[in-house]
Amino acid sequence: MTSSPKEAALPIKAMLTEETLSEMFAEKTPPQSAPHVPRQRSSRTTFYIAFSAVCLIWGSTYLGVRFAIETLPPLLMAGVRFTIAGCIMFAWARASGSAMPSWQEWRSASIVGAMLVTFCNGAFTLAMGRVPSSLGALVATSLPIWMVLLDWLRPEGKRPTGGVMIGIALGFSGIVVLVQPWHYFMQSANDASSHPLDFIGFVLMFFGTIAWAVGSIYARHANLPATPRMTTAIELLSGGVIMLVIALFAGEASQIHPDKISLKSFTAFLYLIVFGSIAAFSAYTWLLQNVSAALASSYTYVNPVIAMLLGATLGGESITANMIAAMIVIMMAVGMIAKYRTPNAS
Repeated sequence: MTSSPKEAALPIKAMLTEETLSEMFAEKTPPQSAPHVPRQRSSRTTFYIAFSAVCLIWGSTYLGVRFAIETLPPLLMAGVRFTIAGCIMFAWARASGSAMPSWQEWRSASIVGAMLVTFCNGAFTLAMGRVPSSLGALVATSLPIWMVLLDWLRPEGKRPTGGVMIGIALGFSGIVVLVQPWHYFMQSANDASSHPLDFIGFVLMFFGTIAWAVGSIYARHANLPATPRMTTAIELLSGGVIMLVIALFAGEASQIHPDKISLKSFTAFLYLIVFGSIAAFSAYTWLLQNVSAALASSYTYVNPVIAMLLGATLGGESITANMIAAMIVIMMAVGMIAKYRTPNAS
């Protein structure tokens, strides 16, 4: 049940159940042989460790970004973060036997990296300076909705099934509950600042989510490196370098004041490199190589909950009833899309 590099970008989720786990590990072990029981238990334990790491780490990166950009320029911070992580991942991929990518593979992976890292993560990094970090994880949960919709609208796209269409409609209703657009139109210009949620922050997050969806759809048909590890390395490296160029043109280099960088921001920056990029991507790569892409990517069901808890306990953010209601509706929508989407719809 090994996933190909093109499957690495698939965001469609699968609910984590004991039945699916039993079937998954039953396929990976020889039938009923005592000497192989420790291996099965080891595989199951490794899965739980990797899956928990992805859930906890990527659920915490939203708050980590918010802390990092308190005293660090946002795009420059993110660009350095991903460039360093990409260099380390590239060296690791080569050391583990991954072949040097061809020019076509470099180009394709760089395009995916630009969409996923530069535009998506760059937009979310900017947004974290304007909205609560927990909202970032909640908006990102809507990714499968945009994936299905954009995949349908592209040339020769396939029409979603009726159940998926209901899921899309339900998902957009959850987004409406979250954004509450009527506040922006009903309030006068003098009262617009009293709205609890920043409009530009929402635009940035939805732009980033759509960019991730576009990059993921492109990755399905692109000529990518043979191994997911090398693909990830090039995506991180190229996306980080492009973000660095944008940051330099935006003049963020002049905003660096070493004497004003707080310990909290610097610690968060290191956390994002070591854990948010290298450790979590490594765990996710293991998942993609050993379980289905749908099961591996089901971590996004857990991310909003972790982000909300961390935002409230460590970041002093408020969890409103509106946010909880929107989270439930969006997760129900994603669940319907995962359930009713046919295998040939990808």
